Amino acid sequence: MSGHVIRRWLGKIGFAFSVIALVSPAALVFLWMLSLSLKTELDNTDYPPVFIPNPPILDNFVAVFERNDFLRYTINSVVTSFGATGIALLIGVPAGYGIAKMRATRAAVLILIARITPGLSYLIPLFLLFQWLGLTGTLAPIVITHLVITVPIVVWVMIGFFEGLPGELEEAALVDGATIWQAFRHVALPLARPGITVAMILSFIFSWNNFIFAVVLAGRETRTLPVAVNNMLTFEQLSWGPLAAAALMVTLPVLLLTLVAQKQIVEGLTAGGVKGG
Repeated sequence: MSGHVIRRWLGKIGFAFSVIALVSPAALVFLWMLSLSLKTELDNTDYPPVFIPNPPILDNFVAVFERNDFLRYTINSVVTSFGATGIALLIGVPAGYGIAKMRATRAAVLILIARITPGLSYLIPLFLLFQWLGLTGTLAPIVITHLVITVPIVVWVMIGFFEGLPGELEEAALVDGATIWQAFRHVALPLARPGITVAMILSFIFSWNNFIFAVVLAGRETRTLPVAVNNMLTFEQLSWGPLAAAALMVTLPVLLLTLVAQKQIVEGLTAGGVKGG
């Protein structure tokens, strides 16, 4: 066996080991959470722990809906996430195009800083503003605050994608008499669909999982799913089964979305880094 073949196999083994090392902790947590959700409280407190339910039960999932208005919280999360994602796309896609074409590096850095700044930095002034406007306890402030997360994600993804598109097509459209807006709408936007898909999925995931804004701004009727799961923690008793079942139901939509759209995510991320000829 030649040295080239040996190096190739060693590379494959090393890559597989790295993937397993990175994925195993998350997979173990997910499987353990699934195990907790399918066992009785007695089995969940057994020592040594019992991993495989015998037999598996669905009582914990039923208890989640019986103890909480889980359907309402699901609707709140759907409205909030889709609303924040849709508005972010309307703002972020044209903004990303403008920054990319004008090569506005300072604006791009400012967007990056806004993305990495902790959400708590915005929470207090926004809370005071919404309280003054009388909007606390409604879904409106949650959607608006989620834009702090979703807009920078969309802009940053689209900057890289638009920079990777061939500029000759837009230049040809401008030479033919099109305005910059028409060139964006009819030339750049159709080519940017993979990038828009990636930005939309990432924005939805971050908005769906956000906890800090909703826990402060939401009322009893406008809680989102992460807040609903947190409210299942009590000082008197910690029911691991219903808690794990609720966490699974919050995680499942994002997990399914990622699995279904993983091809589009990979294609969109790679397409943005390839220069056209």
